[in-house]
Amino acid sequence: MIAIRKRSLQHQFIISILLVLLVSAVCFALSSLVGYKVVALLLLLAVSLLAGLFDIWPVLTAAVLSACIWNYFFIPPVFTFHIGKAEDFLLFLMYFVVAMVNAALTYQIRQQEKRVRDKEEKEKVIHLYTTLLNSLSHELRTPIATILGSVETLQNETQILSSKQQQELLIEINKAGIRLDRQVNNLLNMSRLDSGMLHLKLDWCDINECIYTVIRELNDPESHEIHFYSNDQLPLYKIDEGLIRQALHNLLHNAMVYSPLHSRIEIRVYEEVEGLFISLKDTGPGIPEMYSKQVFERFFRLPETRPGGSGLGLSIVRGFVEAHGGYVKIISQEQMGTEVIVCVPAETNYLNHLKNE
Repeated sequence: MIAIRKRSLQHQFIISILLVLLVSAVCFALSSLVGYKVVALLLLLAVSLLAGLFDIWPVLTAAVLSACIWNYFFIPPVFTFHIGKAEDFLLFLMYFVVAMVNAALTYQIRQQEKRVRDKEEKEKVIHLYTTLLNSLSHELRTPIATILGSVETLQNETQILSSKQQQELLIEINKAGIRLDRQVNNLLNMSRLDSGMLHLKLDWCDINECIYTVIRELNDPESHEIHFYSNDQLPLYKIDEGLIRQALHNLLHNAMVYSPLHSRIEIRVYEEVEGLFISLKDTGPGIPEMYSKQVFERFFRLPETRPGGSGLGLSIVRGFVEAHGGYVKIISQEQMGTEVIVCVPAETNYLNHLKNE
């Protein structure tokens, strides 16, 4: 439907004229079975259909053409524009007026609908823009302030600070830099998803090694106990390892942020008929069922959660997984933790077994 509406004006004129000629030809072939009044209704139906699809000028052209054809080929006496009866002349006049008014009113309705859609789209963009600024103002300002403050302290107080204090400031700068890098990456990834510029770079991947890499990037012994139950019997999977790694990175980081310190986080990987499954389970407060789908929307954050976070992490997870043709689902109960299950259908290669042997 949208593709039809986007046709050029020239194509709209051609299609409008051809449709009227086609309907007229069929009616003329069946003129012994249908009266000229029924033909008027069929032609009016064709004009109404065009009015719902095309701009006003092609539709008005179709309305005028259909009126002329109906008069010349169907209203007695046929093959002339002369109308013998006053009743038929009034009927022709009514047909012409109804066809023109129908075309004009339908066009006006479509224009009004377009204005409403444009307004809603504009409001949606403004809302997203405002939400983005509100969400990122803290996430970007805080690490930047930490970096600037720590650097200034190191520059001005070098003689006063002990080596331990200097090391602590460097650690804070590193943490702030990582946090800032994470937010920038989330923004870039969301931009790739929105622009449709995301193209999978498929290659054979050892999913166990991929998960180990993510754990090494995030694991902090003083923060959480991360237990990965690897599965050496799994084949190699043909996936975009970079995207899957980023999705797992976001999931694990999310679990670490929203579960208590020193709590246990379990990661399991297994294969079923649908494809590769990755399960990540934490012991956090859980997600109420009413929010189980909303958490994957951009900028959404659960009510009464601690400040911080842009609300982009899980939406990027869903985008990257769906780009592979898979899905993400949440199994959660309040105060009982959350399990996120990722399913990725992918081509497999069991040469990995030979490597392990």
